[in-house]
Amino acid sequence: MKTKSLIIFAVMALALLVSACAPTNQNVRTLSVSGSGDAFLAPDIAYIYIGVHTEELTAAEAVAENTTQTQTVIEAIQDFGIDAKDVRTTNFSIWPMDKYDPLSGAPTGEKTYAVDNTVYVTVRELDKLGDLLDTVVQAGANTVNSVQFDVAEKDEALMQARADAVKDAEAQAQSLAQAAGLSLGEIQSISFTDVQPSPIFDGKGGGGAVAQEAAAVPIQPGQLTFTMNVNVTYLLK
Repeated sequence: MKTKSLIIFAVMALALLVSACAPTNQNVRTLSVSGSGDAFLAPDIAYIYIGVHTEELTAAEAVAENTTQTQTVIEAIQDFGIDAKDVRTTNFSIWPMDKYDPLSGAPTGEKTYAVDNTVYVTVRELDKLGDLLDTVVQAGANTVNSVQFDVAEKDEALMQARADAVKDAEAQAQSLAQAAGLSLGEIQSISFTDVQPSPIFDGKGGGGAVAQEAAAVPIQPGQLTFTMNVNVTYLLK
């Protein structure tokens, strides 16, 4: 019995000793910093949503008109020189709309039907983008949204920007640690976010008089800035 009690006591004592010697999170000192790196690139590609919106008294009439008008627009895009693989339908929708009395503003009980058909177009020759916009508006497109510029081959530049962001974070951490009389240890955690350029143009075009106003659309791609942000936590020693 005494032997069993001694064994239990020894095990408990050893457990307490190990627990006392183990490092605790309260003694771990860390430093968290943020860094950023930029890649400045000239765009060589653009993405644009081009659509046709129609409204008629019946759904069938609205669809028929929209189908004819959209087909004309797609043919104009392809005749312009855009490859078929760079033209993709992204939306086709039909919905009823209540008609309202122009004087009272009250619903009349009658309905009209609206149809939207939108294609997503990739433009690989930016110097022709303005002419393409003129062409599709003249062909009957009456919604043009979100012209977004991009760079086809940007992976290497983005990797360098991320590396620059990490170096920026490390430089800040070194400076802060030295000011506190400490030195940096290993990285405890690291995360990053990419800030992509936003669409630079949102607008609507239309047939007829609006098409004439939209002639010679000026488009300036400019320069794109891709910003890489990192958050790094270092152990201090």
